[in-house]
Amino acid sequence: MAKLVVVPTPIGNLEDITFRALRVLKEATLILCEDTRTSGVLMKHFDIHGQLWSHHKFNEHRTVDSVAERIEAGQNVALISDAGTPAISDPGFLLIRTCIEKGIEVECLPGATAFVPALVASGLPCDRFIFEGFLPQKKGRNKRITALALEERTIVFYESPFRLVKLLEQLTAIFGGERRASVSREISKMFEETKRGTLLDLTEYFSKKTVKGEIVVVVEGFNSKERVEVEEEE
Repeated sequence: MAKLVVVPTPIGNLEDITFRALRVLKEATLILCEDTRTSGVLMKHFDIHGQLWSHHKFNEHRTVDSVAERIEAGQNVALISDAGTPAISDPGFLLIRTCIEKGIEVECLPGATAFVPALVASGLPCDRFIFEGFLPQKKGRNKRITALALEERTIVFYESPFRLVKLLEQLTAIFGGERRASVSREISKMFEETKRGTLLDLTEYFSKKTVKGEIVVVVEGFNSKERVEVEEEE
């Protein structure tokens, strides 16, 4: 029976792809990707010759039904993103939901995603955490950060290098400069870096340098003991 297979792809080092992912991509009738040029490099490297079809946030509302029809007609379709696991801050959710609603089998392979290695390498508690992904760029941004100020679980954010310092400044202002955090960038690539410290330390550090690549910010959760102390003072 034909199905949709969600396939994680490397976020940096091409050796991070799995044997199973390679087999699925080579057997797929159609490979959906965000950018055919970006994914074309991956396909060429691993000698994969399946048909690439552009499927991204600007056209996914128009294409999900036609993709589902192809699967119902017997085509095996693989879904990838430019890097990492589709639907995690990347397109994919709409297609997955559509296929499930139509009774089409959906399978997701395990594989690369940026926030897991960043969370583990942060040194902060990772037994309980929340993934926030990208915050709103403008409207609702401060409101969302404020809502997280008393969150006791470790918090994971994605951010662009252009807004990293702004995020750290906002977190420092709302969470307090002594809250522990880490910033990971270029995960699995040549210039991979994880910087750990307080929010104030990190703000000062990244304010003095130019960074590139995808950014994962991991922030310590609110200490419940601190809450008790604050309540007692009040």
